[in-house]
Amino acid sequence: MSSWLSSMALDFPQIEAKWQDAWYSARVNESEPEQGKPKFFMIFAYPGVTGYLHVGHMRGYTVSDAIVRYKLMTGYNVLFPVGTHATGNGAISFARRVERRDPATVDILTSNGCSEETLSRLEDPLEVVRFFNGIYLNDYWKRFGFFSDWRRFTSTINPDYMRFIEWQMLKLRAEGLLIQKPYYAAACVEHGPVAIDASETDISKGGSAEVLEYSLLKFELEDGRKLAAATLRPETVFGLTNFWVNPEVEYVDARVGDETWVVSRQAAEKLALQMDDVEVVDSADGGSLIGKSCKAPYTEKTIRIFPSALCDPDVGTGLVMSVPSDAPVDWVGLVELRGDSLVRKEYGITDAMLNEAAPVAIIDTPGYGPLPAVEVTERMGISSLDDPRLDEATREVYKTGFHKGVMNSSSGDFAGWHVERAKDAVREQMIESGAAAMFYDLSEEVLCRCGNKVLVKKIPDQWFIDYGNAALKESSKEHALTMKILPKEYHDNIQNVLEWYRERACVRLGNWLGTPFPLDDRWIVEAIADSTLYPIYYVLAKYANEGLMRPEEMNEPFFDYVLLGRGDVQTVACATGIDTKVLSAARAEFEYWYPLDINLGGKEHMTVHFPVFLMNHVGILRQEHWPMGIIVNWYITATGGKISKSKGGAQPIPDAAERFGVDAMRLFYAHIASLYVDVAWEDEKVQSYRDRIERIWNFVVDSIEMNDGPASDVDAWLRARVESWIAEAHAYMEQYDLRSYANNVYFEISQDFKWYLRRGGASKEVVGEALRTWTQLMAPITPHLAEEIWERLGMPRFVSNSQLRSARRTESTELEEAKERLLSSLITDISEILRVTSIKPSKVVLMTAPRWKNDVLDNALSGGEEGADVGRLVKEAMPSLPQDARKELPAFAKAVASEVGRMSPDERRRASARVDELTVLRVAKEFLEDYFRCEVLVFSADDTAKLDPENRARQARPGRPAIHVE
Repeated sequence: MSSWLSSMALDFPQIEAKWQDAWYSARVNESEPEQGKPKFFMIFAYPGVTGYLHVGHMRGYTVSDAIVRYKLMTGYNVLFPVGTHATGNGAISFARRVERRDPATVDILTSNGCSEETLSRLEDPLEVVRFFNGIYLNDYWKRFGFFSDWRRFTSTINPDYMRFIEWQMLKLRAEGLLIQKPYYAAACVEHGPVAIDASETDISKGGSAEVLEYSLLKFELEDGRKLAAATLRPETVFGLTNFWVNPEVEYVDARVGDETWVVSRQAAEKLALQMDDVEVVDSADGGSLIGKSCKAPYTEKTIRIFPSALCDPDVGTGLVMSVPSDAPVDWVGLVELRGDSLVRKEYGITDAMLNEAAPVAIIDTPGYGPLPAVEVTERMGISSLDDPRLDEATREVYKTGFHKGVMNSSSGDFAGWHVERAKDAVREQMIESGAAAMFYDLSEEVLCRCGNKVLVKKIPDQWFIDYGNAALKESSKEHALTMKILPKEYHDNIQNVLEWYRERACVRLGNWLGTPFPLDDRWIVEAIADSTLYPIYYVLAKYANEGLMRPEEMNEPFFDYVLLGRGDVQTVACATGIDTKVLSAARAEFEYWYPLDINLGGKEHMTVHFPVFLMNHVGILRQEHWPMGIIVNWYITATGGKISKSKGGAQPIPDAAERFGVDAMRLFYAHIASLYVDVAWEDEKVQSYRDRIERIWNFVVDSIEMNDGPASDVDAWLRARVESWIAEAHAYMEQYDLRSYANNVYFEISQDFKWYLRRGGASKEVVGEALRTWTQLMAPITPHLAEEIWERLGMPRFVSNSQLRSARRTESTELEEAKERLLSSLITDISEILRVTSIKPSKVVLMTAPRWKNDVLDNALSGGEEGADVGRLVKEAMPSLPQDARKELPAFAKAVASEVGRMSPDERRRASARVDELTVLRVAKEFLEDYFRCEVLVFSADDTAKLDPENRARQARPGRPAIHVE
């Protein structure tokens, strides 16, 4: 046989095209119900249509396909549909960029082969969706050989899909889960409200932003105008010592009702979105305010106005009230100002003014003196506003003060109140008296997909799905406990996520693609709300795609009948115009495929999509149709973090597929790391998987062409290993542990073949049997390679739908494996001794464990729960023990008890497969002598004639013979 490293390059594009054509022509990827046959229904989270996908997306998609292929090969009827999520403004934004011929967008399109004619078509958002639907289907999913039923493809702006979403919203209303109330929403200035979450479905920047609820406090100037400062801590009004204004910022006078407020121009724009009758009437010179006084709300204390670059016009109102006792930034700002003689001279700020701004203690904070901000900055040595540690100092003081602090006597009627309670009470009193108002802002900059700013806007009649409904929440939490949710940490944490959920806005006003809200068509159902029940629609999409039902026929009675079992088929046929046979088939198909077995998606969905996916199922469907499982995948990253398809710079999928082959990429995704950690895309690593595939191919070709040799003892071992391959594969895939599965199939099995050949195995029949099983095990992850090998082996098409049987492990197969494990570990031990000692051996002496040590181990392994009881092991072994071994027994029994106690059931099973080590080593003596090119002697430690000048026999243990080298 040729070397394992022999070279024969595979034509990856050729075999990929060959087998994809063969699969899809034979329609083995299509799914139909088979009554009586177990089913497996899996989806991955469909991608948003915002541009070309990248190699990072293919991780979760490919893992899904591998799982589905494995299930198909283990007796399941599988359904693995795909679709696209076109709801929102992603396609609209893309079309706008094309329309204005944005250079980066045009460059990406032309580099992917788009003509000027195509560019012109892509100025239409609907054409953008159609274009990328084709790209996703043909260049990504079919290009990777997915076993998806293409007849069931759907997109969220297809008319038939939109009828399904209309029905979903009607059912939520019927269940009392739709509510309407005023809402302060993040909104694009052009497109209207957007969702801000880690998935960044609607936005291009700011997925971690939060809507902050500020108290806007009004500080009265002598001329009657009000300086408006936004604060998250209104209870600190008792500690005010001064007010900050940035002389470099453009401020305006904004008329709000019958008052005039001074704010930054940016803040005036925000206020106009949240309040009625806001009008900018004049500009306001911030510099002219410095040195003047203003009256604080509630306390009516007069304080000075000082200059500070702290005031950011984009944050809050661009004005800041100063509480130096509890705000490190305010204290350091005063320290810095006191030492800045030029600024003080410019604005006439005297020592007396600064002395008036001395900190006032207002909160008793555990672990601190009366002025926590002063204390922490002095301890940390912070004296400049440019010191990056200010953020840390602020977090430290605010966290302890807010959660554990108590208002002191400076706080008037609130003295003795816990800070958390005082905050709300002070705010309510100030708002009621007109001294304050509510104001909402974002915690960081957020940009819409279209590139425009996202601000907070008041929506007076916003619709919500009520995920805070107590009954819905409790049922969802109970059901989640029964689901297969991976990783385990998410299974545990989803209880907290579900508990945290409250109402979620479910519709948007503005320029969006999506389903008109059936209760008020001014609204569009937003992108999360229309992607919760969608696995259901994959079951039905085939009927719409094949023209068996029209969108206008898919009304409420239709969906009620098919999905909820309401009504009789004749009545529904009359109400819809759909043939009774089609209706009955659709209903039967839904009942067959549902519930969904696995929903796989990226980790950004853990707090967004997955919780509402579960709760909408629980809220609308019967319990037997609630989902069964969720798998979360982490990211493929580029340098600097998560790859984003909307931001450019990502490795294109077709380019990578051409360079490395899709099977190499599939193996990379499966094996490079656990699915539950981020991993960087590196060309060198992907190339290494291509090299591994080519080595496997060359070895298989050589093995097929090998000459047949005589039978040998090691044949039974290879057959036994085949049973273990199968058993281990099933065990790994039971937990969807694709990485361990891939490691066994692509790295460990090859070592078994090497060992077989090294031990003199030469049976073409035995090798052929092993190759067939190995090929089946490769099929879920590298299906094109597997099909090519399967064909070379002369097997009928296809390996992809051949059946991977259950393992046939017996006591005999366990013993065969134990024999070779003994030899393999012995060779490793001897080789290590020779490496460390640099001895060129003339003789190796092997001494197996004495009888009494084997008896102790057997006793421990057969002792069940008592197997690790040291006292019992000693007591039962002592009477028959030779005198010279009695001192050794307690320590040995303790070590055995500890080892057996730590064993998993599988390890205990393997350890129980005990072989006669003396016989095994004597039979293998010639092999060992040939391997080490020296004489090998084999004894039992009980043999008085053994050659043991160094008394090594005392070290012999069951499964670990003692070794003496000369």
